[in-house]
Amino acid sequence: MTAPAFSSAPRPPAPRQPLSRNAVIALTVVGLHVGFIWALQSGLLMRAAEIVVPAEVLAQFIDPPAPKVEPVPPTPPTPTVQKKPVAKAPVQPAPQPLAIKDPTPSPNAPTGVVTPPLPPAPVAVAPVAPPAPAAVQLPSSDADYLQNPKPPYPPISKRLGEQGKVIVRVLIGVDGQAQKSEIQKSSGFDRLDQAAVATVMRWRYVPGKRGGVPETMWFNVPINFVLE
Repeated sequence: MTAPAFSSAPRPPAPRQPLSRNAVIALTVVGLHVGFIWALQSGLLMRAAEIVVPAEVLAQFIDPPAPKVEPVPPTPPTPTVQKKPVAKAPVQPAPQPLAIKDPTPSPNAPTGVVTPPLPPAPVAVAPVAPPAPAAVQLPSSDADYLQNPKPPYPPISKRLGEQGKVIVRVLIGVDGQAQKSEIQKSSGFDRLDQAAVATVMRWRYVPGKRGGVPETMWFNVPINFVLE
């Protein structure tokens, strides 16, 4: 029986497996912690803090750049206003001191009686004239157009020789008619008086007027009885 033959040649190395992602992260974290601990022990971290702090403080004192200022447009020139000259008030002279009268009379001064001034004469005021009354025009019985007849002479009075003047007071209306009458003056004979009253009551008259307006008025009518 033949024995198996063994080769003396070396074996090739087995291929390495790559590290996983989690392993890489874990190794990185561990390395950072180890470096941080070493830096604390060696004082490098304190120096780095001393260098960083002044840089920050210096940055606070640096002023920021000034903002850009836009140019302001020039303002138009203000028109000059000419001031009118103000008239100065005239300067009044200072008042002079007044002389004070000495109440003590001079021994050589003449003495006399001081006459008080006369009161002013009263001013004459013209009286106000009252308004003129309206013009009055009395009634009339003498107008030709009236054609009034003569008073009749009583026959008995003629035979007895009675004569005389009678004044009859008659009220004349605005129409010229006699409204009523009364004897103002008697002739002394009743027959002559009655004849005069009857006559004037039959006559027509021009009515009286006041200010040109007809008005009822009393009027005295004389009747004269004379024997011829």
